[in-house]
Amino acid sequence: MTLQKQTMNKVPQITLAFWAIKICATTLGETGGDAVSMTLGLGYLASTAIFFAIFLVLVTAQIRTRHYHPALYWAVILATTTAGTTLSDFLDRTAQLGYLGGSLLLVTLLLLVLAIWRWTLGKVVFEHVTDPKAEAFYWVTILVSNTLGTALGDFTSDGTSLGFVGAALLFIGLLALVSAAYFLTKISRVFLFWTAFVLTRPLGAALGDTLTKSHDEGGLALGTVASSIALAIAVVVLIVLTSRKASTAHDG
Repeated sequence: MTLQKQTMNKVPQITLAFWAIKICATTLGETGGDAVSMTLGLGYLASTAIFFAIFLVLVTAQIRTRHYHPALYWAVILATTTAGTTLSDFLDRTAQLGYLGGSLLLVTLLLLVLAIWRWTLGKVVFEHVTDPKAEAFYWVTILVSNTLGTALGDFTSDGTSLGFVGAALLFIGLLALVSAAYFLTKISRVFLFWTAFVLTRPLGAALGDTLTKSHDEGGLALGTVASSIALAIAVVVLIVLTSRKASTAHDG
């Protein structure tokens, strides 16, 4: 029975490698979303529609499959980060909610989704997901989390005097505190996981802007396309390495 449950689990183990891939994927979501909406000039609304369509196709395939497939799982994560980037930018800029207004709206939405998840299924999970209903809530939560993270990252980088690098250092510090809480306290692991999940997204937003924005804006001016290609390669390499390690450990 235990082996069957492990086989049916649809999400990866939460390890250091998981967070490394998550940060790279969220950074890629920032640069990739900006590449489509800004560099290619499609705009936030059209870009959001495109990325949401991709997300719906991928998440449907993810929920329908019976086992964990690393490439598919991380493809859905990436789809949520790109869709979250353009949706957040649409709310903050086109809809003129502003960074703070957009962040408050998305925080409220995230808490609402988590509350409905808890009320509907009795608990919120992150380590072991097998039930299709729980997985649907899992992915909606991730989508909202990544959209919120974009708004928080933009608010911290552009709405304060911290700048991109300062914002990145702030979120690294906050993640370090969450990590310390995990090892040194008995605070709910569910709460700490989703807190870290949200915080990695604004870190990715700040890192992505650091890579792509001009020197005058405080960035490295590497461009959205070149940065996206480099990050995509890094994500693929990390997924392949961690998948091989997991397969070797399982065979052993």
